[in-house]
Order: sequence, then structure tokens, then C-alpha cells
Amino acid sequence: MAGLHIVIVGAGLGGLMAACSLRLESTHSVTVLEAAAKLQEVGAGLQLTPNATKLLLRLGLRDALAPKAAEPVSFTFHRYSDGKRIGHRQNYGAEMQRKFKAPFWDMHRADLQQALYKRATELGVKFRFGAKVSGYEFSEPSATLKTGEVVEADLIIAADGLWSLARETFMGHPDPPLPTGDLAYRIVLDHSRITDPELKPFIEKPSVHLWAGPEAHVIYYNLRGGTMNNIVLLVPDNLPPEVSRAPADIDEMRTIFKDWDPILNKFLDLVPSVDKWRLMHHPELPSWTNEQGTIVLLGDACHPMLPYLAQGANSALEDGVVLGRLLSTVKEKSDLPGILRKYEDLRKPRSSFLHKYAMKQRHLNHLPDGEEQQRRDELLEREFEEPSDDYPFYWVNPQMQEVVYGYDANAEAERVLSQL
Repeated sequence: MAGLHIVIVGAGLGGLMAACSLRLESTHSVTVLEAAAKLQEVGAGLQLTPNATKLLLRLGLRDALAPKAAEPVSFTFHRYSDGKRIGHRQNYGAEMQRKFKAPFWDMHRADLQQALYKRATELGVKFRFGAKVSGYEFSEPSATLKTGEVVEADLIIAADGLWSLARETFMGHPDPPLPTGDLAYRIVLDHSRITDPELKPFIEKPSVHLWAGPEAHVIYYNLRGGTMNNIVLLVPDNLPPEVSRAPADIDEMRTIFKDWDPILNKFLDLVPSVDKWRLMHHPELPSWTNEQGTIVLLGDACHPMLPYLAQGANSALEDGVVLGRLLSTVKEKSDLPGILRKYEDLRKPRSSFLHKYAMKQRHLNHLPDGEEQQRRDELLEREFEEPSDDYPFYWVNPQMQEVVYGYDANAEAERVLSQL
């Protein structure tokens, strides 16, 4: 029996996962409209935590992704000024595998995107590149391309990111993202350029390092099988109001961190050029779908995830799996409104919780020197070997690990379907 025709706008991670999930489970035809002329190597590193990697393994992507990933052997938290270890977990990757039966992978975004794209084509998803959407009609529904062509569908899935035109059309007014007050320097370094003996321990084995300091923090991890590293520096935003990304002044970046750990500064000495990106977000949407069940949003289009928990990509992948799994049960267009509400009811509370906790983690990461910072560091040292549920950094906090990493989007979707 022929299924529905579903159009996905955006070939980012969430859109690709939704496409794969739909085709894996159903006979629906899926077309992805992507504005770019081709998939390009854009972005930098991301942390794929067990809640997401278990979904990628289910897609059959272990062999494609494992060689491109770096599985950290340790996770270390540092005092910003001198690099002192204030928290540490040895055998971190193995611990995640043991606890959650899925790996913790640090990876270049482009490697994951290419693997998902290849899997989607294998599953019969059709792609149209250079297909920039300039307008929507949700009553039909349809998407109008910049060329004037109208692409009709039974359902439109808007996975068009932070600057989503679908979101603005859905709301009926302009809705530009809002600044968070922070910006990010994103750096990728090839290990072949790193010769300083003091830096060798950072590149010999994959690891994660976080420096927490006043109004800023830095996270370091390895990529591409341990041949590159990714460094993200989060600092107060000083970009002009109308600019969201711009080439950065290396001297300005170095000045911000001149009083930080000398080891970190040795890495920064190797940076030839870098951009800075304003961190943006949106207020929570009241709804992610319309009453007619003709449009539904996922990922950054409806819940842009701030990076302080490193859950943006992971959350979009969860959205894609849940949406695809629920839609696989739809036989008639009349079933769409109800099943899309189930998707929203399942996903919205989790994304809201992660967004709020991310802001809490930002606060803990950026404490100025003083009493609260001293209490944080004393707790870290006291729980150096055995973290408790009040541990300040969620990556090692056992309760938060269970909530975030222990989540299984596919199992949650199955639970909802079993109640229909």
C-alpha cells in the first residue's frame, strides 16, 4: 500500500535522521529540499552522547561512524588560571558504554551528516539540492521554491534550523533569534601541527577537557579518529547587533585568555584564523504543529538548544527518530493531526528541560572567582572519585547522566504507540 508523500525542508542532522527513520519504518515517500547546492564540510566538532549514538547504531551506522569518531578515555575539569585538575573521570568512554550500552563519540559534524545522507539515499530518500524555499502554504500543504516551483506534499517537516522561515510562517510574523549574551570561537586543529611536548598528552589519546572561568569556559576534545582536535571558547558577546558570525581578531581572542592556563594558551598560539559565532536562541514555541496536521517542526526550528550541555545535535536526532517512528504508523492523512500531537507531547517536555538545565550549566561554568566558585570547586575536589547527584558538571553527574544519556527516543516512541 502506497504511503504519504512527506517533504522535509533542510538536510541538517535532524532532517536527515527524520528521513532515515521514516524510510526505515514505512512506505511513505520522502523528499528532502536543501537550499545548499551540495552538502559541504561546514561546522566543527560535536559530542554525540549515548542517547544519540544508540539511535545511530540502530540505523546501522557503526561501521561508517566509528572510524571517524574519537571515544574519550578521560574527562577532566580544570581551574581556568593554572590548569589544576578540579575534576576527573578516567575510562570515561568505557564507563558510558558500560552504563548505557552505547558509545560517547566526539565527531566532526560533516562526518555525521555525510553518513546520514548516504544511509538516507540507501533507504530511498530523494534529495533536491539548490532548492531554496521562499514561502509556504500550510492548508494544502506546499512549499514554494525561489525559482517559483511549487512542491506539494501530504506533510511538511520543517527542519530548517535557527533562522527557520517555516517557523516565521507558522507564527505569522517575523521571529528572528535572540542573543544569549555569549559568542563562541570554534577552532579545529590538525594534530600534525602539534609538536610541543607539553601538548602531546592531549593528542596521544582521545580525551575531553573543560576549563571553567569567570564569564567564560573552554571545551576541548578530539575528532576524526584522534587525528584532529576541536576547541570551543565561549565568551561574552561583543559582535555588532546586526552580525551573527564574523572573522575573529586572533589578538583579541588571545587577550581574553592571556591569564588562563598556559597549556590552553599553547593551543591558542597555533590558531591561524578563526570565526566567532553569536549564540542565539528562541523563546519556547507554544506548539510545534498546526491543527490540520500539515506542518510540523523539529530541531532548532522549534527548540534551538544552547551548547552548554552539548545536546543540540543529539536532541535533533532524537526528534527525527521519534517523528519518523510515529509517522510510520499513519495510514491516512486524517491520522496526521493526532499523531503529530503525540510527537509534540513526547518531545516538548524534554527539550524544555534540557534548555533550562543548559542555562544552569552555563551559570556553573562561568562563575567569577568568589564564594560560590570556591564552594563549587570544593565540592568537585570532595567528590573527585565518587561524583554525587549534586555534582556541578552534568557530564559526570550520575543523575543527569541517567536523565540525558539514558534516554532512548526509539523506546519512548514505542511506548507511545503501544498506548494508541
